Amino acid sequence: MITAIVRYRLPTAIGREECRAHFLSIAPGFGDVPGLIRKQFIWSETGTAGGVYQWERREDAQRFYQGPWLDGIRQRYGTDPEIEYFETFAVTDNPGGVVLVPE
Repeated sequence: MITAIVRYRLPTAIGREECRAHFLSIAPGFGDVPGLIRKQFIWSETGTAGGVYQWERREDAQRFYQGPWLDGIRQRYGTDPEIEYFETFAVTDNPGGVVLVPE
């Protein structure tokens, strides 16, 4: 399992509410992305936004972060995203502290 953290700077014209509204409008479209397990849409008051993604395989993530997705980031935010990949050793789900250990 792979966790990818994607970050990009928002233009000053896009504040919290604009970012939130956009994320809520596009969130349903991530339901059928091949290899995607989960995505968290993130925003910081420092002007950074992005997502924390869990993927089945790194190849799934790298395939997704090309083409239309990358074009959309560049068009909307005027910048390339910063993407960092991590191998996920364990996940704890709450409540209950259930621990998942990917193979």
